[in-house]
Amino acid sequence: MAVRAVVFDWGGTLTPWHDIDLVEMWGAYAAAYEPAVDPVPLARRLAEEEAARWRLQQASLGADGTGALDHLFATVGIDVSTPRHGRALAAYLAHWDPHTLADPDALALLAALRGQGIRIGVLSNTMWPRWHHEAVFSRDGLLPLIDAAIYSSELPVAKPHADAFHAVLFALGESPEFTVFVGDRPWDDIHGAQSVGMRAILLPHSRLGDQAVAVAVSPDAVVQRLGEVLRVVEAWNTDGG
Repeated sequence: MAVRAVVFDWGGTLTPWHDIDLVEMWGAYAAAYEPAVDPVPLARRLAEEEAARWRLQQASLGADGTGALDHLFATVGIDVSTPRHGRALAAYLAHWDPHTLADPDALALLAALRGQGIRIGVLSNTMWPRWHHEAVFSRDGLLPLIDAAIYSSELPVAKPHADAFHAVLFALGESPEFTVFVGDRPWDDIHGAQSVGMRAILLPHSRLGDQAVAVAVSPDAVVQRLGEVLRVVEAWNTDGG
């Protein structure tokens, strides 16, 4: 089957993998939330809650979604309606900026695919709100090239659950046999996409560590850099799929 749509994972795919310390990242929130208090205890509580949510998502095979940041804050007892939360959230998200820059190949790749009439989707396991992802994509020039984006922060499930993939297919108005998924995780991305009938391309450079899930998968293609996706898709379309 010819390729009519390509769906990308975000972290580790459209933006390269970065090793980060969750406590350090949440420290930016805690320092802005309670400036006169040692930020480490609150940062640790937030990091522990986030890690627990990711573990639950993995253990449930995506049936338990990631939830949204507001769910995490509620569990920790933070009132998200207060001005100090707003300031702290802005500080936290800004602290992530160096780790969210698009892959150097991303803009040219998406433009080339769109130039061939191929629709572009994004499917990301994330707790972040849609508006922040759109701000990141806009900053890097990608937003106008994305036809549909689905975030697990807005779903009851997460990758590799089939409903997450069906959600992005529905948003694109496309069938799985005409759609390719590109991701860095064998379980969440490759296994999940192939389970619903999509072809899957693996970009195998993320250091997943304890986030890795052992699964036997055979990607339909493997690329060593993001820009090589164009060559693979063009070859499939030249060969008639």
